[in-house]
Amino acid sequence: MRSEAFSAEAISAAASADTLRLLTCGSVDDGKSTLIGRLLYDSQLLMEDQVAELESDSKKHGTAGDDIDFALLVDGLEAEREQGITIDVAYRFFATPRRRFIVADTPGHIQYTRNMATGASTADLAILLVDATKGVLTQTRRHALIVSLLGVREIVLAVNKMDLVDFDPQVFDQIVADFEAFAAQIAIDKITAIPISARHGDNISKGSDRTPNYAGPTLLEHLERVAPQNRAADTPLRMPVQWVCRPNQSFRGFAGPVVSGRVAVGDEIVAAASGRTSHIARILVGETERKSAANGESVMVTLTDEIDLSRGDVIAAKESRPQLSDQFAADIVWMDAEHLLPGRPYLLKSMARTVPVQVTELKYRTDVDTMEHNAAKVLELNEIGVVNLATAEPIAFDPYEENRDTGGFILIDRFTNHTVAAGAIRFALRRASNIHWQALDVDRAARARLKHQLPTVLWFTGLSGSGKSTVANLVEKRLYSRGRHTIVLDGDNVRHGLNRDLGFTDVDRVENIRRVAETAKLMTDAGLIVLVSFISPFRSERQLARELMPEGEFLEVFVDAPIDVCRTRDPKGLYARADAGEIKNFTGVDSPYEPPEAPDLRLDSAAEEPDALAERVIAHLESLGRLAAE
Repeated sequence: MRSEAFSAEAISAAASADTLRLLTCGSVDDGKSTLIGRLLYDSQLLMEDQVAELESDSKKHGTAGDDIDFALLVDGLEAEREQGITIDVAYRFFATPRRRFIVADTPGHIQYTRNMATGASTADLAILLVDATKGVLTQTRRHALIVSLLGVREIVLAVNKMDLVDFDPQVFDQIVADFEAFAAQIAIDKITAIPISARHGDNISKGSDRTPNYAGPTLLEHLERVAPQNRAADTPLRMPVQWVCRPNQSFRGFAGPVVSGRVAVGDEIVAAASGRTSHIARILVGETERKSAANGESVMVTLTDEIDLSRGDVIAAKESRPQLSDQFAADIVWMDAEHLLPGRPYLLKSMARTVPVQVTELKYRTDVDTMEHNAAKVLELNEIGVVNLATAEPIAFDPYEENRDTGGFILIDRFTNHTVAAGAIRFALRRASNIHWQALDVDRAARARLKHQLPTVLWFTGLSGSGKSTVANLVEKRLYSRGRHTIVLDGDNVRHGLNRDLGFTDVDRVENIRRVAETAKLMTDAGLIVLVSFISPFRSERQLARELMPEGEFLEVFVDAPIDVCRTRDPKGLYARADAGEIKNFTGVDSPYEPPEAPDLRLDSAAEEPDALAERVIAHLESLGRLAAE
């Protein structure tokens, strides 16, 4: 040990103390890593070899001159050391005789805001650093808003680098006033402002005689005294089922974490999805049988009754069930370079449940500088907004304000599997509970039998000029001559009516395809063979259309032609006008086209004539048995 300041008794006391989870955040180069490094150093729990390595690294990579660069204790990635920035979220543990601490050092760069949100999602308190030479910046406000949205209600405003402004109290007071004016508009319960110099240790673990106008606690004193949030312990039982264990017919256990409340043998519980009730028969932690368990523990429970309960469901207190809905309003922080597009399908992961979801409406985007609610059609990287979401099936949740674990979620891109957003559920949209499927005596199968065919969607996709409409028209003529019941939904024709209000932005294109896909589904319910001829440039929307249809009813037909060939088939001169900038958002010119990766049928319209391509489509339908009723 570097020091004998902590006795064995003191360390034992720290081990039995409570734990405060905190994060450092703020704009880039405000001194977050330096602050944590200083806390670790001042805790006197570093080994001598760690101090020696730090001194060596400070000479090699440091930015503090001849002084120790405390940031290097936290910036563990070689890329971070070389660049002098924090990229990942670095978690560190330290303790004093009064308390244990788990601290998350989060990135300040705007491109790593997603990592900062990760650290905020489990924190009790945020240390928001502000560079005294720069004041409150946009990224300062963005981080404050994010920690507020993610449930952190107490902020330490650490005004750092006071040594660079000669510890001027007026600078400190102005920064505090600026931040408090902003914070009055967001959900922050308490702000404690402390003037510090992380590099030199002023007001970190010891008071500083260079801040005579400041009479408050040091940072470490405040962290030792603050009461940690433990809302999970005071909320009703919530246990998401992560695994159903059934090694034999006599044992059926449900494993998962107790994310809030307590569970005890004999408790009456409810399965959130089905509403069925039972009682806790046994509680197992590993191979140890317990009488009870509390939030933060992972357990396996057995029930006294065989009820419908599976992975992703939630075991809850009977007297306080979570809400169940498939539509709700939520705050989200967008974390992807690709814009959020309302109508585009994503995956929503909440606890152990992952379901398809759509953003049905972007209510507004929040301006992090003014806190104004601005109308927007998309959310861009690091923007924050309020949206309405619709999941493919109901999920159990509590409002995020009441329970972080059951009210929080992430959105996942269906193709890349990247996390694109973090969100917090506000409330269910109650109107959804009044909408039910109406049972009909004549179903889609009966309608199809009457027409002696199987309902099918032929989805023709390709660039403008590839020949989609030409081939679709020829296929319909052949089907009509054989007595089949068909309809063609063509991109230009539909935009004269159903979609006349839509333009050609990415957002409007997504909505264009969503409406057409829903229309095609209704038409297959009538037993028709539907030929859809749309550019439909995005894979995500074509996948949405496929998933709306029963298995086997959707056939993606890629009418493939090089763009140079398409240009030669352009009697309207659209490509030339797009090249000249007269037409904006033209697919293949200034708007992307994502070709199918595995279409059901690929037609090379540059190599074959339209009649031959139409015959190939007919032959494919026959080979699948789609032209004769089962």
